[in-house]
Amino acid sequence: MSAVASFSSLATSPLFLRRVLWLDAATGAATGALQLLLTGWLASLLGLPETLLVVSGWVMFAYVAGISFIATRQFVPAALVWLLIGANFLWVLGCLALLLGDLVMPTLAGKAFIAIQAVTVGLLAELQWVGLRKAVARPGW
Repeated sequence: MSAVASFSSLATSPLFLRRVLWLDAATGAATGALQLLLTGWLASLLGLPETLLVVSGWVMFAYVAGISFIATRQFVPAALVWLLIGANFLWVLGCLALLLGDLVMPTLAGKAFIAIQAVTVGLLAELQWVGLRKAVARPGW
């Protein structure tokens, strides 16, 4: 079975959107915890200000709380998922601003850390959009 066929069958599952939301929550919680628990070490390794790591770590935990609320509803509210998708794209834009602007001077590891976040969050937003489209196409999700 090809990767496209596997994804296509996975995406048709009634649980697809909910699983994507939990994946987003798990990655956000892990990254937020990493940034809060290892702030000093990460700041020197990545060349990013400690304040940026702490504030964005707490923002991730607030986002994770929002995702958890949405993912635990009996019916996943489409309007709230659209908010998550928008928030994810804002996060990607923020990452790009950090990479392309002169607000911070990240090390090569810091640039990789920011780029990986941008790609991962963008992919999660895309998967949420796919899940939302599938859910709208099938009433009763």
